[in-house]
Amino acid sequence: MTKKAVVLLSGGLDSATCLAIAKSQGYECYCLSLDYHQRHIAELQAANNIAQKLGAAAHKTAQLDLSLFGGSALTDNKIDVPESGENDIPAGIPVTYVPARNTIMLSLALAWAEVLGAQDIFIGVNALDYSGYPDCRGEYIKSFQKMANLATKSAVEGQKIAVHAPLIDMTKAQIIAMGTKLGVPYSETVSCYQADALGRACGKCDSCRLRREGFVKAGIQDPTRYAS
Repeated sequence: MTKKAVVLLSGGLDSATCLAIAKSQGYECYCLSLDYHQRHIAELQAANNIAQKLGAAAHKTAQLDLSLFGGSALTDNKIDVPESGENDIPAGIPVTYVPARNTIMLSLALAWAEVLGAQDIFIGVNALDYSGYPDCRGEYIKSFQKMANLATKSAVEGQKIAVHAPLIDMTKAQIIAMGTKLGVPYSETVSCYQADALGRACGKCDSCRLRREGFVKAGIQDPTRYAS
């Protein structure tokens, strides 16, 4: 029988690469996105396109309004998205961190995995390139997997859940090089924290900077669509 996996797909570069990796490992992929009332929906449109192009078995978008709480530049329009220079890396956890977002998304993925009878969940978190997000660390992924195997009917009945974070120790350049070999349509991905309605990147936020530097270091032409 074909192995099933739930793949968290934001529409960005990392999650698209993660989907391609899962596909290359022989998984039948069920993609899950989250509309949490983020600054723009361009990334959700990108996720839908990527899921189709990379041959996902299904793609669902869950609805959960995290702007109800705010607390992040991505969910509260009163908080500006920081725009930094090439060598200006902010200290501490940035204001683009969305409280509990990865925990929420992994929990939703876990619920769908149980329904599907899938024992594998893929998430494109990365700890090497700067983000400063506490829910992108390897110890967090291990802890969530431990919790998942304590809290689910499938695990209690012997069907253990594995949470895969294949990009966790890779640089952005390594991610891009691998994804390019696997045929990821990076021109379709949206990584920018404040992309416009057409999905064009600002070129100024930390996410844009890291993405641009990744293509340069990988020696691959940057296909990102910029607003200017």
